[in-house]
Amino acid sequence: MTVRVGVDLSVDERLLQGWGSEVQFVRIPEDPKEDPKEEIEIDFWVPALPPRIVRRQWQCLRGVRVIQAPWAGVDTLLGIFPPEVTLCDARGVHDIPTAEWAVTAILAMQKNIPFFVDRQREGKWTLGQQSNQVDHPLPTKIKNPRAPMHEVADAVVLIVGYGSIGRGIEARLSPFGSTFVRIGRTAHEGVEAVSNLDQVLPSADIVVLTIPLTSETRHLFDAKLLARMKPGALLVNASRGPIVETEALVEALSERRIRAALDVTNPEPLPEGHPLWKAPNLLITPHVAGDSDRFMQRAFLLIREQVERFVRGEALINTVKGEY
Repeated sequence: MTVRVGVDLSVDERLLQGWGSEVQFVRIPEDPKEDPKEEIEIDFWVPALPPRIVRRQWQCLRGVRVIQAPWAGVDTLLGIFPPEVTLCDARGVHDIPTAEWAVTAILAMQKNIPFFVDRQREGKWTLGQQSNQVDHPLPTKIKNPRAPMHEVADAVVLIVGYGSIGRGIEARLSPFGSTFVRIGRTAHEGVEAVSNLDQVLPSADIVVLTIPLTSETRHLFDAKLLARMKPGALLVNASRGPIVETEALVEALSERRIRAALDVTNPEPLPEGHPLWKAPNLLITPHVAGDSDRFMQRAFLLIREQVERFVRGEALINTVKGEY
């Protein structure tokens, strides 16, 4: 049995070496219509370009039975393919870099690194601030500001979406001495149901979002839920931008009620002049949490396993059912 596996032209040839003789790789150009062969026959497809290009490529592909995305989140691919095609995500591939980003963002915000970087650029020596108050206020617009300094030790960390990435974040934060509250779609041992989010949110010092974007989670963190956060608490979004209602977040930040670290925004890319760019107590990175120099190596370990399962007629892993 020969399996034709479609991969993008950008995929490094070294990742395709050492596979079985039954696997035949077919390179998929960014715009297949520019190729003399307008219809490309493959069995197994690994799309790795933005959704708008994936849609264009899909129009020229024939015979596809399995689509293996190299990303954990496939919400942007839903609705492109017919139901008879099996769609698989790459759950687990992004765990390490995303968990590392989340911990980096938490530490940076707890120690107010963005504030000090700004002061460094201004050439100003600014001290940190210790407070005698139990609920530490956020910095206000004063002539000589001092940066509030927070600890991760003993902080209550609420992980919303306790999957493999959430577990990775907890494992890396545990040595700091944090206390963890976990939220999942449904309740099970050690994990609260998302329906209890409203009750547990006010106790959290740090709230980390690692949930997929679905019709249920879109704008989950709206103005009402953001208002439930403890004053000065830190919101960390490592999942999808639309999970947080942008206008409500801008308001909460502008009123200095909470702090935030975002790797994702809505809209995305965040346009020039958007209010989020100048919102106080905010760290933004441009959707790079899952990026790593080892990403493609990890992704192709999974892809190879999936192709081997397909060749043997075995059940595939990480298959997407419904919205996720």
